[in-house]
Parts: sequence; C-alpha cells; structure tokens
Amino acid sequence: MRTPLSWLAGRYSLGARSVRTAALGSVVASIAIIVTGGIVRVTGSGLGCTDWPMCTGETLAPTAEMGVHGVIEFGNRLLTGALCAVVGWVIVTARLQEKPMPAVLRGGWAQFWIVVLNAVVGGVTVWMRLSPYIVAAHFLAATLLLTAAVYTWHAAYADAGADNPSEGGGGALHPVAAPLAPGLAARIRSLSAALVTMTAVLVVVGTLATGSGPHAGDSSDVARMPFDWTVVTVVHGVLAGVVLVLAGALLRLLPRGGLGAARRKVAVFLVVLLGQGVVGFVQSLTALPSLVVMLHLLGAALVWTGVLQVHLTVRRAASGRRGPTAAAPPPRVDSAATHA
Repeated sequence: MRTPLSWLAGRYSLGARSVRTAALGSVVASIAIIVTGGIVRVTGSGLGCTDWPMCTGETLAPTAEMGVHGVIEFGNRLLTGALCAVVGWVIVTARLQEKPMPAVLRGGWAQFWIVVLNAVVGGVTVWMRLSPYIVAAHFLAATLLLTAAVYTWHAAYADAGADNPSEGGGGALHPVAAPLAPGLAARIRSLSAALVTMTAVLVVVGTLATGSGPHAGDSSDVARMPFDWTVVTVVHGVLAGVVLVLAGALLRLLPRGGLGAARRKVAVFLVVLLGQGVVGFVQSLTALPSLVVMLHLLGAALVWTGVLQVHLTVRRAASGRRGPTAAAPPPRVDSAATHA
C-alpha cells in the first residue's frame, strides 16, 4: 500500500547530509528534554500543571494564577511537541534517501514510540503527584530516547557510506588498517560492553540519589525514596570510579594503528566523565544548589551519549567494518544530493 512517504520518495530524494543533520538534531533535542525536565524539578514546578494532558481540569494552558511554575511545566510539555517534529524529520529524511537507510529509519520510528512512552510516563508522574519512583522512570524513559537518538545518529553515518567510501559520511570512510587478532577483538568488545553496562548502572543509581535527595519537584510535601542519601551518593561515586577505570583500560587496550577514531572517542569520554565527576563532587559538598544540579544532569546526558558513541564505534571497528573518521571535516555534497 502506498503511503505519503512512499509517494514522496518516488519523486524526491535527499542527500546523506540531510539525514545526518536531522539525526544530530534529535540527539540535541533528546538532551534538551532531559535538561528541561531537570529545570522543572529543581524549580519546584513539577505540579505547575495539576493535570495531564490538560494543564488543569478546565484549561489546556496554564492560567495567570498558576504563576511561573505553570509556565515552566507547560513549556516542558511544549518541548515534547518540538521533539516530535525533529523525530518526524529524521523519519522523512531517512525515507527520502536515494540509497536506503533501514537502520536510520528503524531508529527514527523507535524514537517516535519512545516519545509517546515518555509523554505517558510524564502524565502518570503528574497523576501520582511526583512519586519519586515514577519520576525516576520518567528520567530513564528520556534516557532511552537519547539511546535511540544516538544509535540513529551513528547509523546515519554508517549507512551513508559503509559500502562505498566515496559516498556520504561525516568524514572519509575507511577500513581498519589491519584485521585485529580474534582474541584482542573479543577482549575489546567485552570491555566495551562492560563499560556500557556499568555506565547504565551508574545512571540508575544516580536516579536513586536524586529520589532520596532534597529536590522533590514541588514545594509541597512530596514523599522521597527511603534510602540514606549519603550512602547512595557514595555508591554512586564508587561506580563512577569503576567506569573511569574501565574506560582507561579500554583506551590502553585499543591499538593505535587503525583504530584512531575509537581511541579519540574513548579519550573524549574520559574527559567528559572526569568533568562530570568534578561537578558531582561540588554539588555534594555544597548542599545541591540548583544550578550545579542542572549541570550534573547535562553531564549525565553527555556521559551517556559518549559511552554509546564509544561502544558503537569500538564494536564496529573491532569487527573490521568500515566507519566514519571522527575528526575529519565535512565533505562536499555527495552524489546522492546531486540527484535530489
């Protein structure tokens, strides 16, 4: 059955650069939704709109009597609409490629359904009057969206030129200089998987620290998780140290020849992780000021983005497949674009 997208695809085509730009936009939007959700929480605006999907039982938008908290909460809801538009553009650009990009298209649709899931969890969060467990689930759903966005972003580069080095890509595409020994490749893949797993555990424990901390999301008496905040914070810090060690071990294990892009991404991840550790240490010593908490949330999104980029790049490189060179400058418009 023909759809509007299939009708368009029969008449128009877009270059690979368009889908890469759209995919990057979805990553930025996914990070923004995490950060603005944090703004809602630290400003105590979680119940600025007292209902969902309406802001109140009678109005869609906040009223003047609801003040700044209503504006902040409603603004975060509006950002979901903007996110839907960005994800929709990813799907459209992927569908209109002259060369099919099935992985990008799957990633775009995955993002769409995760946005729907996140909106529903956000509504449940309001209905449950900011239960810390639902708030944590809301954050993890946003992190799942970021995961799909990063996967799509990576696939947009891989699909653009994995078969032909002259087509697309955010840099020159090239094969690994020499195949890795099977034992080394297996160790690299295992260490990369362990790094992602421990980072995921770090993020989850971070939600427990948040759920037992002082920023409940509203000025009213909101229940907190029954954990000792100091103990959870110490565990969170220890896990961050484990992730740091794993990343350092992976960097040491990666050979210099042929895996330069993977090594660069691990090095950048280490810098981001260390910066996030400093911010976390400062917020723990300064009674969790709102601005520093926001920086820590941004850092968490960047850390998760970084570790996914590391894992996807390392896995591809260790398998001997071609991938984009991270540091190369943008190319000229590719051959697909000239036929658009």
